[in-house]
Amino acid sequence: MGHLYFVRHGQTIWNVENKICGATDIALTEFGHEQAVETGRKIAEEGIKADEILYSPLIRAAETARYISEITGIPRRVEPRLIEQNFGKWEGTPRNGADFKKAKEIFACNYEGGESMLHLAQRIYNLLDEIKAESGEKTYILVAHNGIARMVQSYFHDMTNEEYAAFGVKNCAVVRYDFDE
Repeated sequence: MGHLYFVRHGQTIWNVENKICGATDIALTEFGHEQAVETGRKIAEEGIKADEILYSPLIRAAETARYISEITGIPRRVEPRLIEQNFGKWEGTPRNGADFKKAKEIFACNYEGGESMLHLAQRIYNLLDEIKAESGEKTYILVAHNGIARMVQSYFHDMTNEEYAAFGVKNCAVVRYDFDE
């Protein structure tokens, strides 16, 4: 059975300030850099094997992937489809805002200038289908964002809209997903 690993980027200042980052290119904090280094060490110590790291072009994910690659020796390559969802008018606003929480449950909404969940699903599901087709031959580590983590989770597990909207992973968490045979 093939599998992949998902890693969310390290902490950013907007994470600390409880703001929605989305497609806004926000850098890691000093602690975020430390988290990324520790995640690389954890992957190496646990003997996690992968052929390649695919990462979002946003700096917070690119830097996290760079640390993991340098520590583990796993080559890395930017994957544009892993860029975080564009949350349009909500970027830079509080993550726990009631209006935003409600908007996340409406999958066709483009957030006034952003990207709908349906468009996000198309690009992430297409990527995951390609990875699944190679799963007998290659294993990947995907380094991306919380919005992408939700979509990856929904690819592997049935979720209600409410479960989807509430799902998240911690900064630099490493999650394994197995493809069904």
